[in-house]
Amino acid sequence: MSVAESLRPAPSSMLPRVIVKRRRARPLFARHPWLFAGSIERVEGDAADGAEVVVESHDGEFIARGLYNGQSQIRVRLYSWQPDQALDAACWRARLADAVRLRRDVLGLDDPAGACRLVFSEADAISGLVVDRYGPWLVAQVTSLAIAERLGVFTHLLVELCRPRGIYLRTERGVAAAEGLRISDGPIGGDVPVEPVRITEDDLVYEVDIRTGQKTGFYLDQRENRRAMARYARGRRVLDVFCYTGGFALAAARAGASEVLGVDVSEAAVAAARSNAALNGLGAVRFEAADAFEFMHERAAEGEAGGYGMVILDPPKFARHTRSLDAALRGYHRANRLAVDLIEPDGILVTCSCSGHVSRADFAAILGGVAEESGRSIQILAERGQAADHPVSASCLETSYLKCFIARVV
Repeated sequence: MSVAESLRPAPSSMLPRVIVKRRRARPLFARHPWLFAGSIERVEGDAADGAEVVVESHDGEFIARGLYNGQSQIRVRLYSWQPDQALDAACWRARLADAVRLRRDVLGLDDPAGACRLVFSEADAISGLVVDRYGPWLVAQVTSLAIAERLGVFTHLLVELCRPRGIYLRTERGVAAAEGLRISDGPIGGDVPVEPVRITEDDLVYEVDIRTGQKTGFYLDQRENRRAMARYARGRRVLDVFCYTGGFALAAARAGASEVLGVDVSEAAVAAARSNAALNGLGAVRFEAADAFEFMHERAAEGEAGGYGMVILDPPKFARHTRSLDAALRGYHRANRLAVDLIEPDGILVTCSCSGHVSRADFAAILGGVAEESGRSIQILAERGQAADHPVSASCLETSYLKCFIARVV
């Protein structure tokens, strides 16, 4: 069966069958959306990459309908646990409409000048698709070959449901090789913004480069953590490390911090952060391009130990694979150890990890190790996660990836 043929609805009895090994089916019955290659006993029928298949238990019991990819370790992504529900345009439209309704009607994230995540992959039952809205523009990321094969369908539906000025496709590092994708960044619908897009968050204006910025251009998942941080920033001297384009730094300055310094290794990010500060008329914030670890080490050596009332750490993903977990934990320990040296007594540490392979328990243990090594007491005041427009699926806890701890350093 060709991929084109597989896009047309078909009864489950006509689809290729993927048989799961004995004692490997329970998570799938519980609606976990990933079937890994090592859990498959056999495939019956011609399952082309991108084609719709039926997944059955070792005993022949129907589990779900999904999309197959023989090039990926996630061999089948599951989308429907109903035998008669085809994975067709009607299915995708219902999923997208539900995702949009959550952000608009439940979360109230419908400010036309604002930004939010409209579709969050597994959490919105569309594994392999992420869509962010920046004002009138949409930015899509595709991490599944089968979704990429249906990109035209999703583009048409997003235009129908959201009426954007344009949709821009962004790719993610390493995903193309892992999934066998042959797509590249570029417009997939409507116009393309020539200049950075301006968005508003809590009366702050940010310029977002949706074509070349990190992720899709801005860290939307930290929205509510920026608000939580701001309540502690007033009157404090704040250091925002890994500041990117100034999200935390500007929120701290607006909240009344006495002084804010943002640091990032990217010259382009620092330039954007400076532009954002000027755009908002914030004079108490400045930015510097430097390696984060070297900067913190040098500041402590230059007599700045204990010189900050708040240090914010929002580093990039340190662990992209389980095999890099140990190195990531060492990196987080080093970053937090350096940060604690710079914090005054009764100061605040805001520390984050977007590495899904690092658990909350692991992250808390890092702070425990830093407390022991530094000889200072660290009290965790709040354990936070990603913003509500990045919901966590109870059936796929891997969708819970962001950790943000706000702590008092005594």
